[in-house]
Amino acid sequence: MQWSENSRGALFMALAMASFTCNDALTKSVTSELTTAQIMSVRGVLTVAIVYGVARYSGIRLSLGSMLQPLVLLRTGAEIGATLTFLYALAHIEFAALSSIMQSLPLVVTLGAALFLGEPVGWRRWAAISVGLVGVLLIIRPGPEGFSSAALVGIAAMLFTASRDLITRRIKANIPTLTVTLFTCLANTVIGTLLIVPMGGWQPMSLTAFSHLALASVLVFAGYQSIVKAMREGEISFVAQFRYTSLIWALLIGMFIFGEHPNSYMLMGAAIVICSGLYTLYRERKRRIDLADKASAAPPA
Repeated sequence: MQWSENSRGALFMALAMASFTCNDALTKSVTSELTTAQIMSVRGVLTVAIVYGVARYSGIRLSLGSMLQPLVLLRTGAEIGATLTFLYALAHIEFAALSSIMQSLPLVVTLGAALFLGEPVGWRRWAAISVGLVGVLLIIRPGPEGFSSAALVGIAAMLFTASRDLITRRIKANIPTLTVTLFTCLANTVIGTLLIVPMGGWQPMSLTAFSHLALASVLVFAGYQSIVKAMREGEISFVAQFRYTSLIWALLIGMFIFGEHPNSYMLMGAAIVICSGLYTLYRERKRRIDLADKASAAPPA
């Protein structure tokens, strides 16, 4: 059976989400043993080695000038903020809850694109964004009984990640993806290393913890490669829907690996966020089709 481009793209996106979610699970498994800074440092060194090795093998030239472009530096700052806040939240709230919060990322990126990049967003998508944010409030439950202050850090991680994605859209296409990835990994490694002492010093690391971080580094790289393949194989508006498969993995891992039992608020909030995101993608796809139809119907100049 021959797969269509969209089917292959969807498969690669699902593989990417599985890779990223398993990476998060492996990282969470060592948060009780290692500090956030040490995790950043060790995982960063391993990821840098992988990215550099692949770049050398592929014959891609890594330019220092490209790394020092203002937008690349700004993106790297957002990535560092996302890493610090995500790792902290990963250690302090339920695995599936953090994953559910991160599912609102496409909605926030759409919001940011409208506010800062001037992209058109109709009232239906504004409504979907608003409903999706209500879903996030259900997940974190800001009240005396259900609220966790660490959930705010999870929201900060999502906002940093959205900022990173918006900045990425503005980076020149002639700057290789591996160059941006390598510089980001290097910066994370340096910041993590500098923060080791302020965050409690170097902790003894078991072979199990090191192997988990090593496998996590491989999964991160595999996830990045799969996402690139997904975006190149199929239509973005179709393929992007399969980002939400990460929540399925997160729920399964949370229940069977970490012994978590999601409550009704979290499940309801996650469902609202996902439905809002899917509707936003549907409206974006419809808008593009309408624009294409108008362009084809226009008389030749």
